[in-house]
Amino acid sequence: RAGGAAPAVDRPPVAPARPRRRGRRFGVAATVVVALLLAWPIGLVLWADGRLEHVPALSEAADTPGTTYLLAGSDARGDGAVPEDGTIGARTDTIMLLHAPESGPAALISLPRDTYAEIPGHGANKLNAAFSWGGAPLLTATVEQLTGLTVDHYVEIGFGGITGVVDAVGGVELCLDRDVNEPLSGLVWTAGCHVADGPTALAFARMRYDDPEGDVGRAKRQQQLIAALSSALADPAVLRNPGRQVSLVRAGTDALAVSEGTGVVDLGRLALAFRRATGPEGITGTPPIADPDHRPGGVGSTVLLDPDATPGFWAGIRDGSLPPGPVGGLPG
Repeated sequence: RAGGAAPAVDRPPVAPARPRRRGRRFGVAATVVVALLLAWPIGLVLWADGRLEHVPALSEAADTPGTTYLLAGSDARGDGAVPEDGTIGARTDTIMLLHAPESGPAALISLPRDTYAEIPGHGANKLNAAFSWGGAPLLTATVEQLTGLTVDHYVEIGFGGITGVVDAVGGVELCLDRDVNEPLSGLVWTAGCHVADGPTALAFARMRYDDPEGDVGRAKRQQQLIAALSSALADPAVLRNPGRQVSLVRAGTDALAVSEGTGVVDLGRLALAFRRATGPEGITGTPPIADPDHRPGGVGSTVLLDPDATPGFWAGIRDGSLPPGPVGGLPG
């Protein structure tokens, strides 16, 4: 109709755009997935924290720079035997100090168990006698007096638990360049590198009497074992496998006792410091040794640290001023 209004046309209502609804659904699904991904590790950490056994271990010594971890491998003598130094009961064959300085290389230092040291309240004796006489607190105090470093975290590893942790990661590769058949530790080894299961790894770390370097050689193998475990724990195959993670947490927390206030997050930092120390930019070894067969009388054969070199050595570890690489070992 010329000049007239156009007739009204009925149009159906416009339906809401489906892509927007799909977008909302996708957003909700993504939120749920993210929540689940976050819930698993958080839940795993909380579960692990709740399983940790805490023991009194730390002193009230003034803090020293950096973070210092004291690692002790504990054993119990159930056979009633009394060793020549007169101590009985719980023993520790593995004593390591891991130090992460404020700057400079991290250091993993093995203290031979027979190190001749002044034990507060008991006089001079083998270092591991401190653990037998006073448990973790006396061992911590003795190590602090020996090194001048204040221990921030104490971690005690039950020897029996080592087997479970190694088996939980599917075994670790260890290397030794000679044949060994030592009944005391139970180690039977063919020269070369082999993937060791839990019992074999434990014997590898314990073996002493068939090692020409004695305690020093054992310290090197213990460091090798822990380095191999650290690498295995960082394996993506372990990190992506929830079942293996659960087995590992169960085995690890069954094997550990830690100082009060030390949690799973602290153990994570310890693992990172350990990897730094055992890597190419870290420091590993022992303190300077003057005599591996020092016999002061009454305590049998002991390891005498170099009284002239050790003060500067510990100061360098504390300050991070020592260059990376191996340190200590038997006197040349």
